[in-house]
Formats: sequence, C-alpha cells, structure tokens
Amino acid sequence: MNALSSSKEQRVIDVLQQFRLIYGSMRRHFRLVEERCGMSGSQMWVLQEVQRSPGIGIGELAERMGVHQSTCSQLVDKLVAQDCLDKQKKKGDQRRVGLQLTERGHEALAALPGPAEGVVPEALAAVPEVVLKTLQINLAELLQHIPGKDEKYANMPLADMVRNSEGD
Repeated sequence: MNALSSSKEQRVIDVLQQFRLIYGSMRRHFRLVEERCGMSGSQMWVLQEVQRSPGIGIGELAERMGVHQSTCSQLVDKLVAQDCLDKQKKKGDQRRVGLQLTERGHEALAALPGPAEGVVPEALAAVPEVVLKTLQINLAELLQHIPGKDEKYANMPLADMVRNSEGD
C-alpha cells in the first residue's frame, strides 16, 4: 500500500465519521423533539411554519418544507385530528384553506427544544453561500457513485427518515 492510497483511505474514514456525526446529531435532536413535544419533527415543522405564516395554504407549506404536497397534506390532516391545527376557508376563494394554530399547537411549539426542521437545515442556512454551493456540487458527485439510490428520499423530511430507520 503506497502513501497515496493510505492517505485516501484515511480521508474516506474521516468523511464517513463526519456523516456519522451529522446523522447522530439529527437523530438525537429529533428524539428530543418527540420527547418534549409528543410529536414528530415533521409535525412540529408544520406547526412552526404555520406559526411563522398564519393562514398559509398546503401548497405553499409543502414548497417551504421541500416535500410533496400529498406528504404535507397527510401531516396537516394528522395535526388537525390532534387538534393542533385548524383549516379555515380563505375569504377570496372558498375552495382553498388556510391553516391556523390551535391552543394545543401553540403549547406544542412552546416545548420545542430547537429548530423543528432539524439541526441540518439550520446549519446549512448558517454557512456562507460559497460553502453551500461547493457542498451541493460535491454531494452531487458523491450521489453519482451511489448505486440503487432512491429519488423519493429527496422529498422526505429528515425527521421521518430518522424516525423510520430506528430499530431500537
């Protein structure tokens, strides 16, 4: 084994450990959200976005969260059933609904231990634009080398991915 391959092997391990740190931090954060709020990170993110923009529609909410509209609609329906959200017909267009927090929704948000969308989106928003662009380019290159990748995960909230992968 020459020095170059040994150096690359170490870099692979270093990057793998960085991915583990990211995943572990996400997992710990979303567990804490569930413990304190009694709801998933995805549900709390919906509540947080409604708090930021009372009356928001499901389409705009889905766009802000980067998820499919049907996924967002399912989250909203669960929150309505749990009495955390109200759907109200919009004044100008009775076919469209706007979302409002209920008292229970406000109470859940008050228990939130950090960003509902998770620590990774918050960290990404905090890095300089040039770093974000470089990361995007490099991750695109990495994804080209991953066999069997499933594009459906691109539109799934991180909280749901972490939650669905827990076997312990």
